[in-house]
Amino acid sequence: MSNLSPVLVLHPSDNVAVARQSLNAGQTISVGEVTVTLNEAVPANHKLAIHPIALGEMIRKFGQPIGAAAQQISPGDWVHTQNVALEKATSGYEFCTEINHPVPANPAGTFQGFRRANGSAGTRNYIAVISTVNCSATASRYVAQELTRMDLSQYENIDGILPVVHKSGCAFAWNSEDHRMLNRTLAGFAQHPNIAAAIILGLGCETAQASHLQETHGLVQLGGHSNSTEQLPMVLNIQDVGGVRKTVERAVGVIRELLPDANRVCREPISLGELSVGLQCGGSDGASGITANPALGHACDLLIAHGGGAVLAETPEVYGAEQLLTRRAISREVAEKLLDRIRWWEDYARRHSASIDNNPSWGNKQGGLTTIIEKSLGAVAKGGTSPLQDVYLYSEIVKSRGLTLMDSPGYDPMSVTGLVAGGCQLVVFTTGRGSCFGCKPSPTIKVATNTTMFRRMSEDMDVNAGSILEGASVQEVGREIFDRMVAVASGEQTLSEAQGIGDEEFCPWMPGPVF
Repeated sequence: MSNLSPVLVLHPSDNVAVARQSLNAGQTISVGEVTVTLNEAVPANHKLAIHPIALGEMIRKFGQPIGAAAQQISPGDWVHTQNVALEKATSGYEFCTEINHPVPANPAGTFQGFRRANGSAGTRNYIAVISTVNCSATASRYVAQELTRMDLSQYENIDGILPVVHKSGCAFAWNSEDHRMLNRTLAGFAQHPNIAAAIILGLGCETAQASHLQETHGLVQLGGHSNSTEQLPMVLNIQDVGGVRKTVERAVGVIRELLPDANRVCREPISLGELSVGLQCGGSDGASGITANPALGHACDLLIAHGGGAVLAETPEVYGAEQLLTRRAISREVAEKLLDRIRWWEDYARRHSASIDNNPSWGNKQGGLTTIIEKSLGAVAKGGTSPLQDVYLYSEIVKSRGLTLMDSPGYDPMSVTGLVAGGCQLVVFTTGRGSCFGCKPSPTIKVATNTTMFRRMSEDMDVNAGSILEGASVQEVGREIFDRMVAVASGEQTLSEAQGIGDEEFCPWMPGPVF
C-alpha cells in the first residue's frame, strides 16, 4: 500500500481523484504532473478536486459527468454533496456503436447442478411453501416449521423447506398490473429451477386467487414422477380446507409425500451456458465502481463467453448511465426498451412528487457517492463489456443468454426477488458498506469493495475486491469471482447460507395503489 499513490485518477479527462485512504488537511499529493495540497480532510473512497472547477462546470469521474459544481471548487477541496449539484448530461444517445462480442470459451465449462424433469437446471434443491396473500403467510411458516422439525438427514439432497411469504395479495384491482406482477413473481418461484416441488397456500377470498395463479401460469407439481405424486394437490385454500390447523396438517402431508421424489435428484455436470446470474449492489461506496463492480463485470464476461447469462437490474441505478448501455445494445429496439423504462421511472417519480435522484442513500453518501449518476456509472460496470441482448419487465422469465437487464427498483430485496423470479439460479451482490443479504432459493455471493469492511465483516463477505485498491488487477479478482460462481453453483455454501440468511428477503414489487 505504501508504494501506491494515495489517490486514483480513473480517466485522463477527470477533474477529481478518489482517495485510496483517509487524507488529512494540509497533506500534499502528486497526481501525474500536478501537485495538490488538501484544503480539508477527505475520507477514504471520497473525491477531491485536482483541477479548478468553476461554478456550473461538469464534475467528471470515470471520464463521465457525475454532476455540476454548485460553487467554485479549488484544487485540494473535498468534492461531495456540499458543493455538487445533480445535473444530467443533455447530449443525445448513441445506439449499437460499442458492441464487443466475447470470444466463446472452448470448450465450455460445466457446474455440478440438478437436472429437472422439465429440462431446467438448478443450483439448489428446495421445497417451497408459497403464500398467495399475507393472510396465509402464518400457515405457510407453520408448514415449514413442522417439516423442519423432522429429521431431514435421510434426505441429503434437499437443501430445506422454504416459506415464500409476503405482505400483499389483496386490496388491489383484479387483473391489474400489480395483480399480474405478483402472479408472475409467485409463479417464477414456484417454477424456479432451484425448487424441486412447491405447494401454494391461499386464504380463499383474496384478490390474488391461488387457482387463478395456477391456471394462468400453467403450474404443475414439479416434484411428481410417480402416479401417486401426480395426484397430489398444488393449491390449498384455508377457507376450503377448514381452517389453519387443518390446512397446515394437509400441506405437511402433501410435502412429506413429495420429499422422496425431490431427494432422488443428484448433481450432475451441466453446461455453464445454462447458468443465469443476477447482479445486485447494495450499501455501495466510492470504491464500488472501481473494485467490486468492474471485477464482477469481468466475471460476467467470462460466464457469457461460456454461453451463460448475467442480468443487470435496479433501473433507478442505471439512470444517468443508460447512455453506456444504449451503445452496447444489439439493436435500436433493445435500446429503446431501456429508454422506455427510464422514462417510466421519471414519470413514476413525478406522479409521487418525488425525483429519481433521491438515491444515493445516506449510507452511500457516507461511503463517498455524491449523486445518482456517479452511483449508476459504477453500478452498470457489473455488466462487464458484453452486448445488451434484451430488457425485461420485473419478474419476467429471462430467456436470453448473454447480458440482459430487468426493470426493478433499487431496493435490494425487491430487486433480487424479481431476478430470482426471472430464473436466476445464483446472485452476486457487491457491497461497500456491508450489506448482509441472502435470498433463498438462489445462493448469494457477497463481494466487498474495500479490505477494511471485508476484514470487519469476514463472516459475511465471500470475496474481497478491495485488493484492487492495493495492487491486484480487476481481471484477477474477476477470475476469483467467476471461480466462486462455479463453485457455489456446484453446491459450495456462501457465507449467507452458512448463517441461514434468506428466508425473510422475498419482497415482491407492486408499484400501484392499495385500496
